[in-house]
Amino acid sequence: MRTPLFLSSFSAPAPLLALPLVVLLALGSSVQAQTLQPGLWEFQHQNPSAQQSGGNAMAERMAQMREQLKNMPPESRKMMEQQMAAQGVALDGNGGLRVCISPEQAQQAPIREGQREGQCTYSQVRHSGNTWKGHVRCQEPASEGDFTTTLYGPEHFVTEAVVTSKEHGRMAMKTEARRLGSDCGALSKKPAAGQ
Repeated sequence: MRTPLFLSSFSAPAPLLALPLVVLLALGSSVQAQTLQPGLWEFQHQNPSAQQSGGNAMAERMAQMREQLKNMPPESRKMMEQQMAAQGVALDGNGGLRVCISPEQAQQAPIREGQREGQCTYSQVRHSGNTWKGHVRCQEPASEGDFTTTLYGPEHFVTEAVVTSKEHGRMAMKTEARRLGSDCGALSKKPAAGQ
């Protein structure tokens, strides 16, 4: 079983991440094999359902994660940041994530019906033009929802999802991903065995 691009990126800091972030990043992998360019990508997350009630749960969780990192002992923080960077991931200063997509990852097969990625299984996957729609169910943390990913070009895509979990209830989420450039710098990911 292949390790999912974005879920594998979070294997080290997974305890710090909230469910919606992990699900949205995994859903972003559905567009990779089409025409995405490798390089450094930035993912900005929104939680429209929370914004309607005056807050943004996703931004709050990202801020909490940054605060947790900031409050760690220096050697622990450095180790966590190095683990994230080794997986091709870093927090940016704008509340988003930066992810290095290697040429090999950019050419992986698109999401398929019945595909398993980590603890998640995709079903009802439909592809039409530049849009993918489907359903994802994850065992840990227990959650499920429907998603739509639209590829606007080789350097830009948007995923919108409605995910339900016991922990967070029903949440509408949106992730916009844009390629920043070909150079991943310090985030150059070294493929792990089995990836």
